Amino acid sequence: MIVRDRVYTVDDVWKLSQLPENEHKFFYLIDGELHYMSRPGRLHGLIASLIAHFFWAYVLEKDIGEVTTETGYHPTGIKTTLLGPDVGFVRRERLPEPVIDHYYPLMPDIAVEVLSPSNTLPELRRKAEVYLRHGATLVWLVNPSEKSVEVWRLTDDELTSETVGPAGALSGESVLPGFTLDLSRLFARI
Repeated sequence: MIVRDRVYTVDDVWKLSQLPENEHKFFYLIDGELHYMSRPGRLHGLIASLIAHFFWAYVLEKDIGEVTTETGYHPTGIKTTLLGPDVGFVRRERLPEPVIDHYYPLMPDIAVEVLSPSNTLPELRRKAEVYLRHGATLVWLVNPSEKSVEVWRLTDDELTSETVGPAGALSGESVLPGFTLDLSRLFARI
């Protein structure tokens, strides 16, 4: 759902998210426009947690960064855009210090969004563009019903995507060199 009564900031969202009546809402911003959705369901949660598990297993072994789930990220110096990828990865050299309980003041290197009944593929594609234009390197849009993933990149100011089907594999490319995830492993339980 979209709220259009004024231009919202990251600070507004932080305050809204602390209110008891908003306990089951996830807020995000695109150019000051406030959006919210309810908590995801079981399928969505299973997929997101599995991706986070596979990321963490790789990241911990190599000690190369942090993995988050449903955590807020906003572009450095921009307070009117805030996204909360289902799974995010940030390389160690980009991590803000010290660790505080607030939103990341940057976009993740990899953002993963899982399609669910509360959103649409065009909405997720819009988010992919926002992530990429504000510093992300890769965006994965997971489509559980198709058992596929759209991989989005920004090259020379041009957005490109490719779809990886159920028999394919995702690559960490230059962000997570050597990381691969066979979609058959990801979708084995659904």
